[in-house]
Amino acid sequence: MLKARLLTAAVLIPLVVWGTLALPTLWFSLLVALVVALGAWEWAALAGLASRAMRAFYVALMLLALWGISCLPAVWVLAAATLGWCAAAVILVRYPAGAALWSGMGVAAIVGVWVLAPAWFALTRLHAALPQGPYWVLFVMVLAWVADSAAYFSGKRWGTTKLAPEISPGKTWAGVWGALVATLLIAPVAGIAFEFSGYRLWLFIGLCLVTVVFSIVGDLFKSLYKRARGVKDSGHLLPGHGGVLDRIDSLTAVAPVLMLGLWLLGTLQ
Repeated sequence: MLKARLLTAAVLIPLVVWGTLALPTLWFSLLVALVVALGAWEWAALAGLASRAMRAFYVALMLLALWGISCLPAVWVLAAATLGWCAAAVILVRYPAGAALWSGMGVAAIVGVWVLAPAWFALTRLHAALPQGPYWVLFVMVLAWVADSAAYFSGKRWGTTKLAPEISPGKTWAGVWGALVATLLIAPVAGIAFEFSGYRLWLFIGLCLVTVVFSIVGDLFKSLYKRARGVKDSGHLLPGHGGVLDRIDSLTAVAPVLMLGLWLLGTLQ
């Protein structure tokens, strides 16, 4: 399992880095839209859409949603996404109360659009927003993936106290602390590279820590739907990782939350 996970990462990481840094924003946005479409196909199954026709229709609606939100002001989309992730955190804390509401087919389908579309919006807008836009996008991905990997390995090594055993039995508090420690190691380096200094550097580090907390929320929230459908992985496209959603669950929360934070810091206008 670990060998397959590492081999898949060894193939995907260079491709992701090349696509992020080398492609113009238009082509990058289309590439991310393809990933979102694959994620939408998997989410449709988690939402309870069993037939291929219904899942294909859901993918088409998702792509239409991408076009729709691209016409909206950035701060509206980012704020709505962040408020939604705050609501997701409340759902996680209250679980299993209210499960009948969020797990229904119609609500689950709408939730999928909210999970995936703002992430696409944030990544593509950030890619185009600044001269260093592609490097910012790469940092967003690195932050999500480093935190996820640190949580995985620290949880394996030191994890005893479960974080949310009814939702995801493998998650531990040691994993949370591992993710935060990893963030404290990479955030100052990134902040200096992006020319933050003084109190703004400390604010940026704080933003990264908050964002990683939301990445854990994103991971657990997707686990709610997997548990509701009785599946371990959202798909089988990526050996060792499961489906596309299993690889981007944290990123769907990280991208809009971090971009909104950058807007609040005045980095984005």
